[in-house]
Amino acid sequence: MSERSPAPGGLALVESLVNTLDIESGADMLDTADGRAAFGIGSGDLAAARELRESLRVALLAHGGHPPHRAVTPLGALLADTPLYLSVDDRDGSAALAPAADGAPLLSRVAVAVAEALAAGTWTRLKACEAATCHWAYYDRSPAGRGRWCSMQVCGARAKMRRYRAKGA
Repeated sequence: MSERSPAPGGLALVESLVNTLDIESGADMLDTADGRAAFGIGSGDLAAARELRESLRVALLAHGGHPPHRAVTPLGALLADTPLYLSVDDRDGSAALAPAADGAPLLSRVAVAVAEALAAGTWTRLKACEAATCHWAYYDRSPAGRGRWCSMQVCGARAKMRRYRAKGA
């Protein structure tokens, strides 16, 4: 839906996972084997991946000050027991957060992405479009960080036209 460039770093994973569902049309990329393979999701992991996707969407809506689109398992509860570890390179001392080898790989990769974005100060810039028929994830690059729509040309224009018509002009 959006003409925006992808989110930086690991947030691109979160953004692309949330955007596997087109709310307006109902098309779900996770319904296809190729769509699931892009995230390393097996058919047995589909329900958990969808639950994670919608919990992420609620968090992204909250970043923009919007209420949840539906009741979901809180993201914090899903990520609470995610196994992660800190790896340190013996040669140069660089450190990186990494998912543990066991556990749910997608959940761990998302937890790493959120933790790194939190440390970088970019987590709250990943938002979901406020349009109820959209809720597409996008990275807000506006100077003040107050973007509301995934696309000004589509969702923003629709919202502004609705407000204009409601005024009776």
